[in-house]
Amino acid sequence: MAEVATTAMTSASPSATSEQLLVVVDAAARRADGESVRIAKDVLSAGAATKVCLPEGPEEFARALLRRGPRRPVVVGDDRALLRTVALLHRRRELAGCTLSVVPVGGPVALARSLGVPGGSVAAARAVLDGRERRLDLLVDDSDGVVLGGVVLGGVRLPSGPGTGAGAGEGAGDGAGGSWADDGGPGDGRGPGEERAGGRPRPWLRTCRSLVRAFATRPPRSGGEGPQRLRVEVDGETVVDLDQPLESVSVTPGAAGGLVTVELRPVPLGAAVEPLRATGRRVTVSGPDFHYRADTVPTGPVRTRTWEAREGAWGLTLPR
Repeated sequence: MAEVATTAMTSASPSATSEQLLVVVDAAARRADGESVRIAKDVLSAGAATKVCLPEGPEEFARALLRRGPRRPVVVGDDRALLRTVALLHRRRELAGCTLSVVPVGGPVALARSLGVPGGSVAAARAVLDGRERRLDLLVDDSDGVVLGGVVLGGVRLPSGPGTGAGAGEGAGDGAGGSWADDGGPGDGRGPGEERAGGRPRPWLRTCRSLVRAFATRPPRSGGEGPQRLRVEVDGETVVDLDQPLESVSVTPGAAGGLVTVELRPVPLGAAVEPLRATGRRVTVSGPDFHYRADTVPTGPVRTRTWEAREGAWGLTLPR
């Protein structure tokens, strides 16, 4: 842990609370907006007894949360830090008995804002001190992953770069471990792409072959673009089958009675088609390999995924 500081509350503060806070400041937030982090720490320390932790990575982040004791955890960071926190507490089966607070700082914060957390360090920190707990629904999938805001299938593009796509790993896409039969080899003193014509090197050959390998190792587009043929079941009943192509599917928690709302947009065949809507507690999507976005995280490909609604499964401090 880079730094741990404990601060007693300022008794003169009109918003002072006797509750103790564990303020965990995500490393990405410190790098992205150190001034907002400083303001949030000042406001929180003025209104409550705080212990501030500055973890350098996910392991230290998790260790700080799990050693919180009786303190209420406050996460200063973006949506990824919030999701990491909820997922960790869910895996530890500590989510139901823990009230979280969030001060959105850094990268994407749309999820936190959509849940009702104020924007701006001062307003969000004051909500931590003066707000109240609100129990919120979430989705739990069949791999024990959690979703706070919703799931979208259709139009999901996986981020490009090393490690993306099925089978990508260390050295994937650059010929690592492959044969040098066409590029020369270690036995003739030439590296890949350094074939010679009349004694002259041909460096352009390396570029061409790199492009070929890059295209050959790109992840398939199935499920990411264009219509998808999926079977969607809600509480065991088929709503749409594989014979009806879909533009998109969304699964959102928070409907009355702890249910989820499922919206399906069929591909229009000549005339406009109204979206199909259903509510239920358990949603299963299956079909050819597809990708989906759970909150801000693109995932896949998978061939089947089930989400189950959990009513009031977690608590978040929001303005009164």
